[in-house]
Amino acid sequence: MIKRKTTVEEDGILKEIKRNITREKEVVQALKKEDGLTWEEDGVVYMKGRIYVLNNKKIKEEILKENHNSADVEYPEQHRMLELIKRTYWWPGLKEDVKKYIQGCFKCQQNKVQHQRKAGELHSLEIPKRPWQKISIDIIESLSKLNRMDTIVVIVDQFMKMIRLKATTTNISLEEIAKIYRDKI
Repeated sequence: MIKRKTTVEEDGILKEIKRNITREKEVVQALKKEDGLTWEEDGVVYMKGRIYVLNNKKIKEEILKENHNSADVEYPEQHRMLELIKRTYWWPGLKEDVKKYIQGCFKCQQNKVQHQRKAGELHSLEIPKRPWQKISIDIIESLSKLNRMDTIVVIVDQFMKMIRLKATTTNISLEEIAKIYRDKI
């Protein structure tokens, strides 16, 4: 667990929070309840023991910056940063604000850990010795109909990169594809 010292920036944030006297409706209602979970002390509202940050973009941005860019935390990932902020501050939408801040941080995106398997080695394809020795066949479906045809069979020669196209219908069978290959090639 990381313990941090109160810094000049935090004092500046507290001064800014104290300076702003406007209160959101939810905060005023929570203060009226007097349930011990919400109280005001020296112009600062506390909710469940944490400083309530009013809806002020400048203050929120300063808190996010301080808990992300300072030397003692050095670019924490999203969950750790959220935990650091929640120790002292709280506001509605805190989790989303932290997520957006991390996504907007260039260094975090650069150093992001990849959670994928490494790709295997690439092997080059065997080069055919003559035309039409190796081919690929693709079927492009769901096209707009023209003379009842809504599919294209694409046959490509891997040697010369020659393409043969044949318009057909969606319900084409393998035998019909073989006939197209035999008749077109």
